[in-house]
Amino acid sequence: MIILQVNGLTKSFSGIHILENIQLEVQHRDRIALVGRNGAGKSTLLKMIAGEMSVDQGDIIIPRDTRIGYLEQHTGIDSSLTIWEEMMTVFEPLKKLEKRIRALENAMADPAVYNDENEFIRVTKEYDTLQTEFKNADGYQYESDTRSVLHGMRFYEEDFDREVNTLSGGQKTRLALAKMLLSKPDLLILDEPTNHLDIETLSWLEKYLVSYEGALLIVSHDRYFLDEIVTIVYEISRTKVQKYHGNYSAYLTEKAHNYERDLKAYEREASERARMEDFIQRNIARASTSKMAQSRRKMLERTEWMETPDGNEKSASFTFPIGRQSGNDVLAIDGLSIGYGDKPVAQNLNLRAYRGERIAIIGPNGVGKSTLLKTIVQKQNPLAGEIRYGTNVEFGYYDQEQASLTSNSTVLEELWRDWPMMNEKDIRGILGRFLFSGDDVNKHVSSLSGGEKARLALAKLMLKQSNTLVLDEPTNHLDLDSKEILENALDDFPGTILFVSHDRYFINRIATKVIDINQTGAMEYLGDYDYFVEKKQELAEIQAEKEQQLERQSPKPERAKETLDREDRIQLRRITRAIDAAEKTITTLDEQIAELETELSNPDYADDHVKLMEIQAGIDELQTEHDTIAENWLELQEQLEEYE
Repeated sequence: MIILQVNGLTKSFSGIHILENIQLEVQHRDRIALVGRNGAGKSTLLKMIAGEMSVDQGDIIIPRDTRIGYLEQHTGIDSSLTIWEEMMTVFEPLKKLEKRIRALENAMADPAVYNDENEFIRVTKEYDTLQTEFKNADGYQYESDTRSVLHGMRFYEEDFDREVNTLSGGQKTRLALAKMLLSKPDLLILDEPTNHLDIETLSWLEKYLVSYEGALLIVSHDRYFLDEIVTIVYEISRTKVQKYHGNYSAYLTEKAHNYERDLKAYEREASERARMEDFIQRNIARASTSKMAQSRRKMLERTEWMETPDGNEKSASFTFPIGRQSGNDVLAIDGLSIGYGDKPVAQNLNLRAYRGERIAIIGPNGVGKSTLLKTIVQKQNPLAGEIRYGTNVEFGYYDQEQASLTSNSTVLEELWRDWPMMNEKDIRGILGRFLFSGDDVNKHVSSLSGGEKARLALAKLMLKQSNTLVLDEPTNHLDLDSKEILENALDDFPGTILFVSHDRYFINRIATKVIDINQTGAMEYLGDYDYFVEKKQELAEIQAEKEQQLERQSPKPERAKETLDREDRIQLRRITRAIDAAEKTITTLDEQIAELETELSNPDYADDHVKLMEIQAGIDELQTEHDTIAENWLELQEQLEEYE
């Protein structure tokens, strides 16, 4: 069933086409990724589909009963309600339905309704209808669903009474995502939903979305996330859209195949065009061949020649050179406590970094990953512990908040201020490698997009020529193409890298060691992200097995009767009474069986086969009943042992 159809959609800004003749279709349960470079028009298309932006040309067709949920990137909730109250606003229709059901239950108990046959039939009919509607809308589990989603978004029972307005920006964004998930629209449109999510929350969200009942349309720069969820990819490039089947990795493979095919076709056309142009040039002036040359010229003008597959999309191009090499021992951290004021966010941190290592630092949001990096580069003082630096270690620090950039500077001034001895031509050349060309260098930093600020910060980092890079979320705001360029540059970097990232693909590509930190310490894993996940699961299974062994070996704690709660006491009395009754019945049956066995040996019945058969049948019947009650008695004894 089609729930969304986009036909011939076109959008322009200031006379320049951003999107042109877009065709897109969403079926029920589709999982679709919308990919493309920053500025390609992905968010613009989502806004038009959601009805938040006008369409210049074309049609967006949505069936009447289709519910669409749209979550913009950086969206948060501003509310004076508590977290729980805010989530409950999603279920107002269900709560009204539940209230009506309760009212009908009271009506059915009313003697006036009960004694009026017609009215009772009407009330019970409406009650049955609403009960079915309530059940089909998951009315009996909306509170448990809410708890599950809030827990997945890392809001726990102790947080439920907090006012939404007291939350941080990142927490408000996560809460907005939780609210959208609970509303369960037929088409869920998510623009960069992975922002502000730590790895644990990302994993939960992936599992939730894989089993989501509706359709998904997602914009994300997280390749790991896209590979886990989507089955269709639409790429926006040069105002057009191209459809690919499969996840993101399959899209890359198919795109590379298409590129090779199109390049060969383009080269054939270019060769044919060159031959025609050469023929025209050589023969246009000759009387004998002029008409033939003119005919070829008209054919040349009428032919729609292929554009080069590369188009006009440029990619950044940079590396990270180093000025001088550090010693083999780069960093030693012992018993480090980090935090603000006298409040630690993480303690007892120990870490060793050696030249050439690529160390990923991961952990839940709020555990102090960014604080650790700031402490290492001496932008913040440690609360306790020791940090020792190796010989010739020179840090290059990338701040995810780009605090080192000056808002009122131009792009050109931002570099020139820190490297005043460089001439303008060289600075422009460097900026060009980071996709700042022409008038772009005169833009003020405050007017730059997140991706542009990230590229500018990376340009400054490159010029420092540091031998140890300390990177805080370096892939944030970068499109997928820029991420790949950054990965290649870091892969070739001859120094040491310490970085914080939630991008699992990036961690897999770069890391040789993973440090998982929490509030009380850190655990080191020698490998990439996939190795970390595998090893952590293995350790969890080993720990679970140890706990099971201890539980089997340790004696069960005695439960004194006076400590049992009311339900336990009732259950214990029921079991005890049932055991007493079973024992009395078994005694009675034993006596009856004994009497029949005595009668069976009576000499008076020695020749009365009919009588003997009747007695034996009675014994067999009593024995069957005896065996059944005896088995029940054993089960009751086992239940009783659980309370002793």
